[in-house]
Amino acid sequence: MPGPTAAPGGRGPTLDELGEALGAASTVLRANAVAAGLGAPVPTCPGWTVLDLVAHQGMVHRWAASHLRGEPIEPPEPLEQQGRESSDPLGWFDEGATALLQAIVDAPDDLEALVFLNDAPAPRLFWTRRQCHETTIHAVDALGARLGRPPRADETWIAPEVALDGIDELLVGFVTRRREGTWPGSPTRLLVRPDGADVAWLVDLAASRPVSTRRVGPTGPEAATADHVLSGDPVDLYLRLWSRSPADPVDELERWWRDTVSVTW
Repeated sequence: MPGPTAAPGGRGPTLDELGEALGAASTVLRANAVAAGLGAPVPTCPGWTVLDLVAHQGMVHRWAASHLRGEPIEPPEPLEQQGRESSDPLGWFDEGATALLQAIVDAPDDLEALVFLNDAPAPRLFWTRRQCHETTIHAVDALGARLGRPPRADETWIAPEVALDGIDELLVGFVTRRREGTWPGSPTRLLVRPDGADVAWLVDLAASRPVSTRRVGPTGPEAATADHVLSGDPVDLYLRLWSRSPADPVDELERWWRDTVSVTW
């Protein structure tokens, strides 16, 4: 039976699809961590080694699982040190990923738990979705560690449907949490329009008000009000908006986005 959709309004992967994508990303992260070696630098996370990446993601998996079990671990930071000090950090990572997937299966649909993004779905779906994209982006980091550079979109395993949902989570859930206004020199309406998608995102950027994002039709009247359009392959846009693209910013607005707005951890 299909699960509930991830994004509000009936869009996005189902709970099962997000769980599958989370499992796939965990596998990719581990495989590339093995290939790169725990001491290798992570080009997309300056100052991090692969061990830092594995310990961080293993901590986040355990923290998320604790919320899904209704037994939140706060603060979660000691878990990261546990991973660093493990005699087998990759085995420790595997245990956390497996426990998270099991916690998702076991959690009730009416779970009461923390959610911390705007326009978030119900907690069980929220945590599955959040960990899907958290792990996918950090698996891209591990792939970059193996390659010695940020990977191109066509070098990743990421499905367009997952990328579109990740763009939605970032633009609707994350960047709108900023309490202060932000602007690229002047008030700007940025339209993010992935190729072939039936949805686009209109992001309102101004110094005098918090960031706001609306889902709009990609060719509708609201989209036509944009001052700037960022378009392209969904996976490439996903990586660019998360500051994981190997390409230089296409213009000054994207450079400003990387420096000011995007989530880099």
